Amino acid sequence: MTPQALRAAILELAQARHPGTCCPSDVARSLRDDESQWRALMAPIREAALTLARDGRIEVLQRGQPATPPWRGPIRLRWRPQ
Repeated sequence: MTPQALRAAILELAQARHPGTCCPSDVARSLRDDESQWRALMAPIREAALTLARDGRIEVLQRGQPATPPWRGPIRLRWRPQ
């Protein structure tokens, strides 16, 4: 899956859940049903989230607060209206 497709999937799900958040695993599960397949997408999705956060398109949260990279542990993604 291309980085562009991953970024598009993140934006789509984050916007749909706004003002709430989504987990990177929610994005992965929306793209692949099989557990081994969606788990393989986790690292690329986190990289795509980093790109989107740097571009100001999404906000990355940890424990409900804005987080700065590098992220360790669980994160949540929130759409930032342009």
